[in-house]
Amino acid sequence: MEKTEATKESKKTTEAKALEKAKQSVINAIDENGNGAIDIEDIIIKALKIPGIKIERSDFLRAELNVKYPESVIEAAISETPSAAGIDVKVLDKIADNVIQRERVAVSGISAVLGLPGSFAMLATIPADIAQYYGYMLRTAQKLMYLYGFPQIDLTDEGNGIDSETINMLTLCLGVMYGVAGANNAVKTMAKALATGVPKQLLKRALTKGTIYPIVKQTAKWFGVKMTKDVFAGFFKKSILVVGVAIGGGLTYLTFKPCCEKLKNNLRKTKLVNPNDDSGDVIDLTKEEAEIKE
Repeated sequence: MEKTEATKESKKTTEAKALEKAKQSVINAIDENGNGAIDIEDIIIKALKIPGIKIERSDFLRAELNVKYPESVIEAAISETPSAAGIDVKVLDKIADNVIQRERVAVSGISAVLGLPGSFAMLATIPADIAQYYGYMLRTAQKLMYLYGFPQIDLTDEGNGIDSETINMLTLCLGVMYGVAGANNAVKTMAKALATGVPKQLLKRALTKGTIYPIVKQTAKWFGVKMTKDVFAGFFKKSILVVGVAIGGGLTYLTFKPCCEKLKNNLRKTKLVNPNDDSGDVIDLTKEEAEIKE
């Protein structure tokens, strides 16, 4: 009897060690910034490495507008904003809805395939699953931002990684998608700054160390907790035979659209779309300039 109990305990210890090792392997596979944890910066960097996730603003706007509008309107939309080019917000909304649905169908199909059951053999798909899901979130976010007036987002990576301004901007957009407190107003503040001609250097400062940065940190902290839960919940679900595909494809399809619609509804109510809109905080230029000089 004692021998049986000892064998059981030994087996439990071995399994616990194997599980801990598997968890650490997942963290190592996701940890792009090398801080030993799973956070939203890791997910954004990893997702942006996937082919097709980065969206070229001019190509996207041209493809969406060329059926209904003459070249002069399309060029104005690209050089300024779609709203400034005279495109009605209802038209932008319809395009946005179509974009969300297309991306939703695409990511759900991929997630279903990645969700195929297979116990520990599926370990390698977990980082891919997370990256693909958030990659399509970022694809959609870029497209919605371009429709509702944001300029080209700098996603160049010349060996030094994506710059902090871009990471923080995308973090806030994902925060809006998930209803993180403060992210909504922060995105409206960015839009207001762009619409009123705040210099790019000052907006960058506000995003990385100044006015908007506390909201970025708060949003990133929220995602850090969520990322860890999502990754390891995914690990255990994929270790259970049968449920993998249903969880991968079904839940992705259900959750993707509401998240994207939150961002759409936020972006369509900013100064970049409606010049009379005054939502969002005013970036303190004096403060930002003084901090830059320090």
